[in-house]
Amino acid sequence: MKKIILTAILATALIGCKKEAEKTDENISVVDSTNIQSTPEVKTPEITLKEVDQKGLTEILAKNNDTLYITNFFATWCGPCMMEIPHFKKKIEELKDKPVKFTFINIYNKPAWQTEVPAFAQQSGLADKILLLDDSKLNQDFFVNFQQWDGNNIPFTFFRKGDKAEESVGSMTEEMLNSKIDSFLK
Repeated sequence: MKKIILTAILATALIGCKKEAEKTDENISVVDSTNIQSTPEVKTPEITLKEVDQKGLTEILAKNNDTLYITNFFATWCGPCMMEIPHFKKKIEELKDKPVKFTFINIYNKPAWQTEVPAFAQQSGLADKILLLDDSKLNQDFFVNFQQWDGNNIPFTFFRKGDKAEESVGSMTEEMLNSKIDSFLK
């Protein structure tokens, strides 16, 4: 008896679903292709990002003058990295007339250099500030540039002005970034 009742309920449900599907198919309106206006396809400009090697990056990090150099190591797949990017963008705009230079070094995930990183560069407006680094080509001599960072954690930000340098391992809040930058610009 239970099987008969269960079978009847199941059959009713299936028939009801079929009828609903038929109603949905009937309600779909057909649009004549002559009524569709095509919009011109917008082409996005190709962005070519520059790759930097260990020697070139060491030279960037060693600049010693009155400009504040802020170098952020990140990856597009890194959630904490992406969370702090808006803070950097805000500071870039605030300090555009000051002697401050921001550089973003995309590391790891070399296949993403052809797709995700250029898309991020275009979307974020940071294309002129992003360099690509194949971290597999770094040797331990490179990490003598840092007190805290051994290349294992990102985001990592290196601040340098003259002989003064500071580091930040991990994602920074807007307040932390402001504080670090203010300590160099005083």
